[in-house]
Amino acid sequence: MPKIADATFKGQKGEYTFEVYPTETTFNDVGAVYVFSKRVVNASGKGTHTLLYVGQTDSLADRIPNHEKWSCAVRNGVNCICVHRDDNEQSRRAKEADLLAINNPPCNDR
Repeated sequence: MPKIADATFKGQKGEYTFEVYPTETTFNDVGAVYVFSKRVVNASGKGTHTLLYVGQTDSLADRIPNHEKWSCAVRNGVNCICVHRDDNEQSRRAKEADLLAINNPPCNDR
């Protein structure tokens, strides 16, 4: 499926640009930080996101299908999967932790 838009999410230490896709998207085998989000578009066409789950993986193709937090995301109104590509595991884990430091996604275990 084609990309919907780009979105920037803030962490405690940085900001990260994500590509926004519909939930029906089939992803390639790439490493990434990903966010399940609820996107709302205002009258001017600008989208805002509520982060529902933040995670990281070395393969979106393997991780996204049958995700254990998907039912939680659905209960919270998920309509997008946002992707920040990153092939470095250490970097992905740091970005995931940074986003979780100031966001409180309801589907992440705390």
